[in-house]
Amino acid sequence: MSTALVPETPERQAAAQRSTWVSVWVNLALTALQMAIGLFAQSQALVADAIHSLSDLVSDGIVLFANKHSAKAPDDDHPYGHLRFENAATLGIGLILAVVGLGMLWRSFEHLQAPALIPVVHPVAFLVAVLALLSKELLFRYLLRVARRVRSTMLVANAWHARSDAASSLVVALGIGANLAGLPLADPLAALVVGLMIIRMGWKFSWQAFNDLVDRAADDETEAAIRERILGTPGVRGIHDLRTRKMGDMIWVEVDIEMDGQLTIEAGHAIAVAARERVMADLPVLDVMTHFDPV
Repeated sequence: MSTALVPETPERQAAAQRSTWVSVWVNLALTALQMAIGLFAQSQALVADAIHSLSDLVSDGIVLFANKHSAKAPDDDHPYGHLRFENAATLGIGLILAVVGLGMLWRSFEHLQAPALIPVVHPVAFLVAVLALLSKELLFRYLLRVARRVRSTMLVANAWHARSDAASSLVVALGIGANLAGLPLADPLAALVVGLMIIRMGWKFSWQAFNDLVDRAADDETEAAIRERILGTPGVRGIHDLRTRKMGDMIWVEVDIEMDGQLTIEAGHAIAVAARERVMADLPVLDVMTHFDPV
């Protein structure tokens, strides 16, 4: 038994679009500033951070695309809706991070092999790195607040992408500061550390999204809450074969409900409807498919 799927709410979609556009403009400004100053000041670490900011622009574009398509209602080609566009977007963001990180590692190793050619950076690079650090940390806090309010893992991934930028900007600032203090190797070493941080974050998001795309079940705590609500419905004698799978940030539930075998079809249907409503009242459940078993 089931009813039509409910598409993503307009409020949730609007919040995602608004916060992502804020991220777009911040990253666009930082990318231009970091790249220009990084080349002028001869700072490999600042240029690497600019490339990281550029990858944010790509991930923001993916988020906007996925947010638009995930809000579509079910159709003939996608009878379960389009929520998995969000999972695919998270996977895309993770892969972008991993590729960017590997590129940074490669460039860092090239520079470390010729330490005598590493220049002393211009002091303005340090000021830009600190500005980028503050901007990315504020952006992270803003994006995470929005993501938690609308309960979107895709926006959480994008927020932590901004936090990884803030962390990388901190490393860059320290590396540039050490370079100015007379340690020339600090600048390419900072770029190397940034690359490792980005690869780690990319792997985390890619693996999580991949598991969701191959029908990973909800966590044990959520399944226990679903089970508790169904068993607490008057008329339900028991349940078995409870199955869940992630669809975007929502959960699809299938369950066999045990009822008194003497009930009419109408009465059994009413109990199943009540169980479904209890589950969907306060849990991120998209729909509940039920089957009646007489006992």
